[in-house]
Amino acid sequence: MKVIRWCRFMMVVTAGIFSLSVLAQSQGLTEVPSLLDAVRSGQLPPVQQRVPKTPAVVGFQGTENSPGRYGGELRLLMGKARDIRMMVVYGYARLVAYDQQFELFADLLERYEVEDNRVFTFYLRRGHRWSDGHPFTTEDFRYYWEDVANNKDLSPFGPTQALLIDGKPPEVEIINETTIRYRWHKPNPFFLPGIAGPRPMFIYLPAHYLKQFHPRYTKATEVEKKVAQAGTRNWAGLHHRMARMYKSDNPDLPTLHPWVNTTRPPSERFIFKRNPYYHRVDSNGKQLPYIDRVIVNIASSSLVPAKTGAGESDLQARYLRLDNYTFLKAGEQRNNYSVRLWRTAKGSQMALYPNLNANDLVWRELLHDIRFRRALSLAIHRHEINQVIYFGLVLESNNTVLPQSPLFRPEFQQSWADFDLQQANALLDDIGLTEYDDRGVRLLPDGRPLEIIVQTAGESTEETDVLELIHDSWLQAGVKLYTRPSQREVFRNRTFAGDTIMAVWAGLSNGIATADMSPEELAPTSQQQLQWPKWGQYVETRGRSGQSPIIDSVEQLSKLNEQWRFAATREERERIWHTMLKTHADQQFTIGTVCGVPQPVVVNNRLRNIPEEGIYNWEPGSYFGIYRPDTFWFAQE
Repeated sequence: MKVIRWCRFMMVVTAGIFSLSVLAQSQGLTEVPSLLDAVRSGQLPPVQQRVPKTPAVVGFQGTENSPGRYGGELRLLMGKARDIRMMVVYGYARLVAYDQQFELFADLLERYEVEDNRVFTFYLRRGHRWSDGHPFTTEDFRYYWEDVANNKDLSPFGPTQALLIDGKPPEVEIINETTIRYRWHKPNPFFLPGIAGPRPMFIYLPAHYLKQFHPRYTKATEVEKKVAQAGTRNWAGLHHRMARMYKSDNPDLPTLHPWVNTTRPPSERFIFKRNPYYHRVDSNGKQLPYIDRVIVNIASSSLVPAKTGAGESDLQARYLRLDNYTFLKAGEQRNNYSVRLWRTAKGSQMALYPNLNANDLVWRELLHDIRFRRALSLAIHRHEINQVIYFGLVLESNNTVLPQSPLFRPEFQQSWADFDLQQANALLDDIGLTEYDDRGVRLLPDGRPLEIIVQTAGESTEETDVLELIHDSWLQAGVKLYTRPSQREVFRNRTFAGDTIMAVWAGLSNGIATADMSPEELAPTSQQQLQWPKWGQYVETRGRSGQSPIIDSVEQLSKLNEQWRFAATREERERIWHTMLKTHADQQFTIGTVCGVPQPVVVNNRLRNIPEEGIYNWEPGSYFGIYRPDTFWFAQE
């Protein structure tokens, strides 16, 4: 079956939904005021020559229902210099992107065709240009595919996993300078979501810029000079450094996003200027973005709430928590902002991850016992956590999809999630953990106390507060909890190595999934999965490292995940999702706490087109991305 996403004609546009059209050309395009001098001096061509022949046309949004106003600087606060990568997340220019209903549409592409989820034909916009004015064509796709993804120096393991089906890459056919086709021997349902994600799979690179670092296109002696100047080990290291599209840390690297970084790190203040060749216009022919510059100021993450409350950010959600809400509300009138509460879409605000690949054999055997995991879940007083930490505003739940998801079932949320100390103690007794020390803590089979050290990234007092309440309720079941914070990288590496017993982290990243979205979070697919890092690594590396899963139900999850990839109908994909969610609820591979925690979003009162209510989520959503920050604008004082 062929699905064609036609985007040539103007359709009715609702908030946040795009269409493609020649409407802007028939009405005439409006020059950006801040670029007029550069156009007059000849430094830039006029806007008619800067946007594609068929630009992406954006309908008006928000309560104003009027064109945006050009100008202004948007101030953001970030906790680390590397957080400037959020500009790629927020900017959200993708070949194919999600709209606010989480449906896919062509964005950088003019249109695309899909046959049986196996053959994908992409049509680029004629006249589309990189931020430096160079044409964006299929040469950029060819360069990535031939000279990066299939170059052993740059990609020793070959193309990324999302481009492989049964370990086989696609056939890539360059039809002309604006048309490219990817063909797999079996369906690839990960392809479009992969390029629409918050950290997108870049299947194109600015070839005209990067060829200077590649020995296939530049004399080896010239490349070696650049390597020496940059201080990298070899040309591959230099190419990687200069080509990091997601990190936004190379001001010389052309981009397709609405704003371009002009500040070379290290710095505590990064300036992003408008991309003069950006591909979107509003329905009055005004090239986007409306805002001229984005200023990203770096501050300690612990200071972000205070600085936001002092009016130092125009749009802030990152590093803000619900327990900052009262303080932030108090500063609204004084600092001319408003605080909105958006919904979060994680499967659990925070979840416990028993490490089923722990090196300690006694602990590993215990963590593999389903009775133990169920007992730990039953001994968590979720209602107390809700009332004490979240003011009774959240849902007490397993780590599963949310009620907003069409896949939601109440039993997935409630299974083994009631506070039942009697049943928890009975399960622990049934395992044989019936001996206690003089503190009332149960003893392991080898005589050690049943003390669980929960590893954390040490980034949130919220985690500490929740774990303290879990400590108190677990102690009533004879289980002692200790918390060990460490830096995120150390925390993850210890878990990957099997040196931790349990970790705490957010739950499912996508709690609003549909049957057409991948259920891979529910099966071993990545080393990053803290409950089975070595099993995930085994799948991720196609058996080259890690360990093969040994629990029957986990192996079944892997099989179901594979079946979903090749399912012919939506009904079959939905059945697989429900089976996997039921298995997780029953097995408690991760132990959820609460979900639906409101996210404070602080908005400057002059900033327009920000929804009063929204969903703040990494994937799908890209946080502010689906609400199109290129359409945000500042009203006059």
